[in-house]
Amino acid sequence: MNELLIWILAAVAVVAVFLVWSGKRRPSSTADDAQPLPPAPADATPEPAAEPAAESAAEPSAPAAEAPASQDAQVTSEPLAEASVEAPAPVNADLDAVREVEAALAAKLAEQRAEEARIEAERVAAEQEAEQARAEREAQEAAAREAAAEAERQAAEAARQAAEAQRQEAQARAEREAAEAAAAAEAARLEAERQEAERLAQEAHARRLAEEAAAEAAAQAAAEAAAEAERQRAAQEAAEREAARLEAERQEAERQEAARVEAARLEAERLEAERLAEEARAEEARAAEARRQAEAEAQAAEAARLAAEAAAAAQAAEAAAAQAAAEAAARQAAEEAAARAAAEAAAAAEREAQAEAERAAQAAAAAATAPTRELRAEETLVLVVDDSKIVRVKISRLLTGKTYRVALAESGEQALELLAAECPHVVITDVEMPGIDGFELTRQVRAHAAWSHLPVLMITSSDDKQEQAAAAGVTQLLGKPYSEEALLAAIERARTAVRVPA
Repeated sequence: MNELLIWILAAVAVVAVFLVWSGKRRPSSTADDAQPLPPAPADATPEPAAEPAAESAAEPSAPAAEAPASQDAQVTSEPLAEASVEAPAPVNADLDAVREVEAALAAKLAEQRAEEARIEAERVAAEQEAEQARAEREAQEAAAREAAAEAERQAAEAARQAAEAQRQEAQARAEREAAEAAAAAEAARLEAERQEAERLAQEAHARRLAEEAAAEAAAQAAAEAAAEAERQRAAQEAAEREAARLEAERQEAERQEAARVEAARLEAERLEAERLAEEARAEEARAAEARRQAEAEAQAAEAARLAAEAAAAAQAAEAAAAQAAAEAAARQAAEEAAARAAAEAAAAAEREAQAEAERAAQAAAAAATAPTRELRAEETLVLVVDDSKIVRVKISRLLTGKTYRVALAESGEQALELLAAECPHVVITDVEMPGIDGFELTRQVRAHAAWSHLPVLMITSSDDKQEQAAAAGVTQLLGKPYSEEALLAAIERARTAVRVPA
């Protein structure tokens, strides 16, 4: 808009200059002998040239176009005033037209300035509103920042409280764990002291047994001669050679015997199971038959009772008699059925007993007819149970010198494992042992069906164990120091009592 105003002012100036120039030319062309016009003042001559300079200076500068209207009018009207002074009368009409144009331009400029002032006021109001909105936004942002800071502070406070609670909980847990650890350490210390006391007691017992064994060994060593030692060495070498030869035969015989015994046992168990199943089926059938007969008799009795009641409606006395007769008949029928069932059960039991007796007789006859022989010494397995290594070694040397096979156990628990794995023929046990002692071991041997027949020889230094040993099931009680001849005799009695297939 400023550039348009500048162009309009420039056009007005050009028109004014042209009008002045044409007014000067017109008098000089109409008057033949008129005198020439007086020379223009020095300051008015360069006015047309000054207008383009003013125009060129006003074009690049926008603020120059926004100058007051009075100054523009003065700058524009100065040449016109000079022209009116110098111009002749015909030029006044043109000057009036120029003035009208100038007045219109001034009004237009005033309107334009008013519009610009209004636009500027609106711009200032918009800027103020924007500034107010920006201030409100900044205030909201500040409030939001303060709220966020408050939320962060509260979160930090909550985190601090949570951390404090966790720290207190961890401290309490650590104190609790420390107390538990202290209690566990105290319990471990007490347990260690108890175990140490037990170990010392066992060591004292072992030392006592070792001293006893050493005394026995010293007494025997003093009694035995060097010739006996040489004889035992030669016998040991011969026994080892013989044992090496017989071991293969024994293992094969044991394998075959074990297979045969296992097959016989399985067959016997199968036959027994079939017999029991047959007995159960027969008993169930008898019971079912008895129940069926009883139900039939009960139904017949009920039918008779109902018939008697129906007849009683006509004749009360006859109905009572008929009812009594029916009840008597029902009782008699029930008694007869029970008697028949009892007779059948007795007959079945008698038949089963006869069959069982026949089977037992056949088994006994078969066993009597099968060829058997005594168990040889090299086939006899003796289980020695004692917590003293000296005693175990001493008995082992004695028995291997007599060609017996020996299995050694240092506790009652190990003895039970060897009993299940090796199936020995004789058990030699001590009384006092840690864990399962000799009496408990004997009771468990007697309670087991496969071991209940085994001879159990118990060695003790106490004289008051006879009743307890007998109650536990000990076969023979030997005192300390015991006689080797008595021990070997007891083992021989157990060996000869065992019969194996020839």
